[in-house]
Amino acid sequence: MRKLILLITSFLLMASTQNSQAQSEAPADSTAGGEEGINMTDVIGHHISDAHSWSIFAYTNSEGEEVECKISLPVMAYYDGQFLFTLSSSFDDGATVEKGVNTYYLKHEKLYVRNGSGEEVRPFDFSITRNVVSMFISVAILLLLFVGAARSYKNSLVPRGKASLAEMLVLFVKDIADEQIGRRKSARYVPYLLTLFYFIWFNNLIGLVPFFPGSSNLSGNIAFTSILAVFTFIVTNFNGTRHYWKHTLVMPGVPFLMKIILVPIEIITLFTRPFTLMIRLFANVTGGHIIIISLISMIFIMKTYVMVAPSMLLALMIFVLELIFGALQAYIFTLLSALYIGLAVDDGHEEQTA
Repeated sequence: MRKLILLITSFLLMASTQNSQAQSEAPADSTAGGEEGINMTDVIGHHISDAHSWSIFAYTNSEGEEVECKISLPVMAYYDGQFLFTLSSSFDDGATVEKGVNTYYLKHEKLYVRNGSGEEVRPFDFSITRNVVSMFISVAILLLLFVGAARSYKNSLVPRGKASLAEMLVLFVKDIADEQIGRRKSARYVPYLLTLFYFIWFNNLIGLVPFFPGSSNLSGNIAFTSILAVFTFIVTNFNGTRHYWKHTLVMPGVPFLMKIILVPIEIITLFTRPFTLMIRLFANVTGGHIIIISLISMIFIMKTYVMVAPSMLLALMIFVLELIFGALQAYIFTLLSALYIGLAVDDGHEEQTA
């Protein structure tokens, strides 16, 4: 336990180092005394937003200049019949990239293009950003764990080592599916729910690691959570039984005047369910990151060593809670997805359980 606390504390110290680096990059507000203040909006935004490069560390050279070591990621875009392929380092220090009559540049880590008419527009951007790389890392971890465990069963049906861990993880999600969908129908949806749970959980854990290859905020990206919610929406409604759609759109036995009120409500409910899934995951993960970085930033705002101990202690407590909430948010997302699927595939009869 003591080693775990020391490890978490070292993580937070690294996070505070990255935070101070973010503050030096963020625009500063002038205070009444002429000193530079900290713009917390820019600091927090820099921490939780996506980026076209991955910062490793920074140091001050012999000439007193701050040098940042980072990995430049590919920038790929399409606009006006032209493809752009370059590295994010091409845009360092506010530089632009010319492509024909079009000028490409980054503004707040978003790619823009100024065309020949002088208009500023957004091209079709399919760049590999930090969140995308984080997603690839989580996929690689999942494949190493579960594919490796599956191959071990070729030699022996008795799980050992990696297979034992993987089997425990699979059975945990299978129990969720059996309870919410029913044993007779759950096997079809366990692979989806299994992927959903551990994909979200692993990305939550990666986002809490304050150094490369962590520090991303994939689960706190609204595009990521919305796509997962859309997948659940598709799986739920495309597998809906006749009983499900009948009671959603027809409502047998309900007076006609009541149907005029209830049917639109049921149709709206079909879309509010994935919407709540999307917002819940996005808000909780983003909120946790904001609280941690805000507590650490108190040291630099107050500019006194007195704040180091209470700020780090509070940040440590929130960090431990985030480790728990990372799994909890994945569990809630998976549980509600299984619940919605179970409601859709229910045939209206009592299921005989073994």
